[in-house]
Amino acid sequence: MRRIMFTYFTSDPSSKALCSPMLLSTFSHFSLFHMAANMYVLWSFSSSVVSLLGCEQFIAVYLSAGVISTFVSYVAKMATGKFEPSLGASGAIMTVLAAVCTKMPEAKLAIIFLPMFTFTAGNALKAIIAFDTAGLALGWRFFDHAAHLGGALFGMWYVTYGHELIWKNREPLVKAWHEMRTRNAGKGGGRSN
Repeated sequence: MRRIMFTYFTSDPSSKALCSPMLLSTFSHFSLFHMAANMYVLWSFSSSVVSLLGCEQFIAVYLSAGVISTFVSYVAKMATGKFEPSLGASGAIMTVLAAVCTKMPEAKLAIIFLPMFTFTAGNALKAIIAFDTAGLALGWRFFDHAAHLGGALFGMWYVTYGHELIWKNREPLVKAWHEMRTRNAGKGGGRSN
């Protein structure tokens, strides 16, 4: 199992498998603590982002964010020549966090073990982007700073422009898909219900 997990559930631009790990690494974690931290942040922001986007759009954005943040990580690794494998949902979760912080910049946030210190969502997003920019520029290796930045920038872009450009214009594609399925169902090429 270890070889399969390493090949398909960690992202590395020098790997033989390049595309499927871009999505699958989003569902892989290094340790129970790594998974718990990511899931806590996702849980904290998911109800807000689902109320903004709806369930279907949230799933589409989250899965796209996993691929996009991994792609940004690949580009940074190729540019620096540092080919360490990455895994985890933090790039996609940064998309969720950035989307909420962009849409609700005055919302009050706190750190889990320090609830007495509050700050605005807008300031939190600025601090996270500054931290990951510094980490990327200085070559820190504890986090995949490029994936975090890619996820944050995608989240900010999506709630500002992407919803209008992509989600609201999906109807012709959905209509064509349903027509194709209906046409093929009569020929025995599709499912009929």
